[in-house]
Amino acid sequence: MPELPEVETVRSGLIPALQGRRVEQVVLNRPNLRFPFPEGMVERLAGHRVERIDRRAKYLLLRLTSGETLLVHLGMSGRFSIEAAAAMRQPGDFVYAAPANPKHDHVVFEIEGGVTIRYNDPRRFGFMLMFETGSEAGQPNLAGLGPEPNSNTFSGPALGAALAGKRTPVKSALLDQRVVAGLGNIYVCEALHRAGISPLREARNIPGVRAERLATAIRNVIEEAIAAGGSTLKDFAGADGALGYFQHRFNVYGREGAACPTSGCGGAITRIVQAGRSTFFCPSCQR
Repeated sequence: MPELPEVETVRSGLIPALQGRRVEQVVLNRPNLRFPFPEGMVERLAGHRVERIDRRAKYLLLRLTSGETLLVHLGMSGRFSIEAAAAMRQPGDFVYAAPANPKHDHVVFEIEGGVTIRYNDPRRFGFMLMFETGSEAGQPNLAGLGPEPNSNTFSGPALGAALAGKRTPVKSALLDQRVVAGLGNIYVCEALHRAGISPLREARNIPGVRAERLATAIRNVIEEAIAAGGSTLKDFAGADGALGYFQHRFNVYGREGAACPTSGCGGAITRIVQAGRSTFFCPSCQR
């Protein structure tokens, strides 16, 4: 599932083609994704401009001049593609994903200026919702989310306070979006390795110096992943089709049996399963 860096990459890619432009037409090629589309979605979008494109955790938020917001979650395989962007690609600049299978183009946005934006989702785990802008606190998907890891409200003390008293392993606690918004399996594994903290350690034992190390590691890994365009493991591609490349910098994720990259460690990366998800870490240097 796309995590914060991937969703932020999509947001940045959509801005030049969509922000400040009018939605001229919307075509729905099916009645639903994970959930049914919002009632009257086509009429509620057509004719209005997208004032701003925001992101909260793993959600895209398209702010409309109508006073409504379109919330988009990419699910496991959701992907936006901009036809105008594809036409402007320069050979050799980036590695691009293969074109998405058009039979999975479930939503097509026609934007002023001759731009077509397609939402493609083979697994259909994504979804779209609409609500009145400013009512985020009352939206179940947004209410109660923790701080953004690259925001001023995220810090070692804040993280320590959020983890205090939790007996669950810190790996599982960090996947709780009420603790930190936008983190997923990949970047939690990477941040814990950078901080030298075992994913098995109870979250309540993190506050203090460990929380400072971990908050710094989370912030750094997220910022580096955003700069790299996210990580492409299976389906992810940016709105212009470019593949992310942070996966080439993984220290632990997907590297079971490989030597730990920590200088002087000498350990090997191990894979375990926690709450049904793979966890990759080095038992030698993560304590």
